[in-house]
Order: sequence, then C-alpha cells, then structure tokens
Amino acid sequence: MEAPKKPRSSLCRKHSSRLDIYCCTDEQIICAECASAEHSGHTIGLVREERRRKQKELKTVQLMTRQILEKQEKKQKGMGKTLELIQEEAIKTKDHCECILVGVIDSLQKHYLSVRGMIESLEASTAAQIQTSLRGLQVKMEEMKKMNDEMDRLALADDVHFLEYWPSLKQLCMKDHLQPSEEVSEDTLLSFALTKSAVEKLGRQLKQLFDDEFASIYQSAERGEQQESGEETEVDDMQQRYEPDTSESKGLPDTNATETDQDGEPKTRADFLQYACGLTFDQRTAHEDLVISAGDKEVRLSPQTFKSSAVRYPERFLHRRQVLCREGLQAEHCYYEVEITGGNKVEIALAYKSIDRKSRMSVSAFGANEKSWSLDRSTNYSVSHKADSIQLTTPPTQKRIGVYLKFKEGTVSFYEVSDTMKFLYTVEAEFKEPLYPGFWLGEDCRIRICDL
Repeated sequence: MEAPKKPRSSLCRKHSSRLDIYCCTDEQIICAECASAEHSGHTIGLVREERRRKQKELKTVQLMTRQILEKQEKKQKGMGKTLELIQEEAIKTKDHCECILVGVIDSLQKHYLSVRGMIESLEASTAAQIQTSLRGLQVKMEEMKKMNDEMDRLALADDVHFLEYWPSLKQLCMKDHLQPSEEVSEDTLLSFALTKSAVEKLGRQLKQLFDDEFASIYQSAERGEQQESGEETEVDDMQQRYEPDTSESKGLPDTNATETDQDGEPKTRADFLQYACGLTFDQRTAHEDLVISAGDKEVRLSPQTFKSSAVRYPERFLHRRQVLCREGLQAEHCYYEVEITGGNKVEIALAYKSIDRKSRMSVSAFGANEKSWSLDRSTNYSVSHKADSIQLTTPPTQKRIGVYLKFKEGTVSFYEVSDTMKFLYTVEAEFKEPLYPGFWLGEDCRIRICDL
C-alpha cells in the first residue's frame, strides 16, 4: 500500500480561490470559478458533504475489513484444529479399515482351510472305496486263476476222473461267474466337479461385490472431497454481502462469455477449459511395469529392478503396459489434457471398462478392438480403432495433448496444446458405455494428467 500523499494546498492554482467544491462526475476538488467555467452540467457538491459521505464508506469498509480479519483468524485456528483432527481420523480410519479387511481375509482363509479339509476328506473317502474295491477284485482274480488252472488239469484227466469232478467244478465256476463284481461309480468325480463349480461361482460373486463396494467407497471419498472444496468461503460470502449493487453494472455483457456462446463449438483453450474434468490413474488396472505417483496423477515405466506386483489386482493389464483412469466419462462435454515427457511413443486412448486385460493378443491393445479408440504418438500421429489405423501427416511438436469428448454426439477430438489449440483429428462413433481414458507407455516415457 502506498504512503499517503502530502497535503495539497487549499487554494486553486488557477484562481487562488478556496477548493470547497467537489465535482462528482470527474471526481475532482475544484473552486467555484472552476465549477462554472469547466464543469458546467456536471454533478456538483460541497467538499465537506462529500467528505462525510466518503467517511461513511470508509467506516463501512473498515468494519468489513475487521470482520473479515476476525473471521480469518477464527478460520485459521479452526483449520489448524481440523488438520489435527484429519490426521488423527486418518490414522483411526486406516486402523479401522485394516482391522475389518484383515478380519475378512481371516474369514476367507478360515473358509478356504475348511473347503480344503473337505476336499481332502472327500479324496480320502473315495480313495478308500476304490482301494477296497481293488483289493476285492484282486482276490477274485486270483481265485479265478486258480479255478482256471483246475479246469486245465481236469481237461487232461482220464474219463472217469473228468466225469467224477466236472459237475462240482462246473457248479463252483457258475457260482463265481453269476456273483456280481463291484463296479466303480461313474459319479465318483462328480463331487470334485461340483465343488469347483461352487467355488468358481463364489469367486465371481465376491469379485463383483468387491469391485462394486470398493468403487462405492472411492466415490464416497471423492464426493466428500469435492463437496468440501466446492463450499463457498466465509470471506467471499461476506464480500458479496458488502458489495454495492450499482445500477451501472446492470445490463452489461458478460465478459466471461466465450465463443461457444456464438457457434456452439469451443475455439480457444479458455473455451475448452470450461468443460475440464478431473482424472486420476487407477492403480488396480496398471500393468506391473508401471508406477503411479503424484497423487495418482503421473505414470511412468518402472526400473527393471522394481515391479509393482506386491498386490495382484485382477483388473490389471497382464501383458501390455497400459493403464486406465478411475473415472468413466459420459457427460455431454468432457475435456482433459495430458503432458508427455521422456520417450516419444505413447498411446492416448478412450476405452470401455469391459476391454479385455488378460490376453496376449491384440484384443487387449488400445485401438485394436471395437472397445477402444486411440491416438498413437510416435514420429507421426495416427488414430486407431478395431485394428484400422489412419496415418496423419502431422509430426508431434508439443508435449501437451488435449482430448475433447462429446459423448452424446459420439465424437472425440484430439489437439496439440500450446498458446493455441492445434487440431489433429476427430473420431466419430456411437458410444454405448462410459469411456475410460487409457494410456500405453513406450520406453523412458512419463505421462502426467494436467490440473485444469
């Protein structure tokens, strides 16, 4: 703030008369002769009266300033206490969640051991039945071999001996043949098949339950954060209450209106930014060679000595260095920017959540299937969908890429971003599911989601 100026003379320099007149139109202190000669038709008042009016404004502003300062001091103390509470609550919440989830894991482990014991018992009982049948069959086979030897010897005996012993031997043979042998049931393996089927069904149900519930947990946390950041501050509220309602401000054109008001399409970067959306990388989908950092806003290739495979997320891409964002986009207009550093080869894509993530084939690659659309950046740009690629003659010149999605109209437009928006290409399609921003990274590459 500038220091107050030195008091000026109370006499007019031109007429040496007292400066006791105030021209409200020109906001000047003048004498009576200046008022009649140079300020004809202006709103004129006395300096003393104008001083009293301005003095009231000064007191109002001073009161507002003191109240704002008091509010800020209270808010500063409150924010300090809130910070402590946040830190304490974060620790309690982590411990609470860990306790619950560890309990769930222990329960799964207990049930797994129970199922495992059941399978081992089933194996033991069925194996015992088979072994008993095998022993009985072995005994019967040995008896039949002995009987067969007896028949061989009887076949070589004289007539008297043959006729004397054959009736009893025949009766014994027929008795053994008519006695049913123990058969192994065809349903012996059915119990194992039914167990596997039941556990597979349970696994699918648990996976879906975990995906839905944890997604709900993440969304709840994000909604709470957005609600907190979107609240109007007390200082702004107080300034609005004290802001004068001048008639001159009514009816003026909105200086924040953009060119989109005229033709419906954004042209400048400021126009696009009104559709900016917040994105974060989803660690659960990231290939094990990728490392996510900076509050889930940055992804890079990990060193060869490090793999992010401590947690084996079922949603991750197994064979391609790809990652999706956590947020699905389906608003009428969405815009975001990413910045590329390091390597030049990247893919900037939009994909359905249902894209395959396990295959080694192209069905998992961005732009190589019907569930994704990709801008490929190398020595030149290209655009890919369902393995069809359109080569662009434009070489990369900027590190920042803007993506503008119009979901209902079914278009995705790509831009190079600098002081101006350089149009690259527009993809047209009929989108049937929410679109998740996705990325593939080449060697030495790093991608950052820009805060807009």
